[in-house]
Amino acid sequence: MLSAWKGGTPAHKRYLVRTMAFMVPYVAICIAMMTTDAFDEVMDKPAGWVLAAAVAAPVIGQIWATLSLMRESDEFVRAVTAKQFILAAGGAMAVAVFWGFGESFAGAPHLPAWLIYPLFWAAYGVVSPFIRASN
Repeated sequence: MLSAWKGGTPAHKRYLVRTMAFMVPYVAICIAMMTTDAFDEVMDKPAGWVLAAAVAAPVIGQIWATLSLMRESDEFVRAVTAKQFILAAGGAMAVAVFWGFGESFAGAPHLPAWLIYPLFWAAYGVVSPFIRASN
């Protein structure tokens, strides 16, 4: 990440700042939920929806940061990033649909829907090294 900061464009630097601004609270909330019982009192209550929104907000922000990177970059970077984003989203949706039908028809264990987000970024990490051209 340090090399991206030193050699990156202003758009990439803003992306890194935005990513940190959204992911630090996201990780902090997730770690707090996993390691403490601080949120147990809100589970299955209307306040649980506030907690769900608090965890979802940085996810929405991260998607906005990625879309902003595309908007603020030159057309080559925009095209490559969009291609990576689209392929990762398609791959994540395909896996989610496959697993959902596996739950419905094959007795696969239920997985929470929020796993689509880390699955998307994992797919993004897998496809990105292979998508290096805009055509």
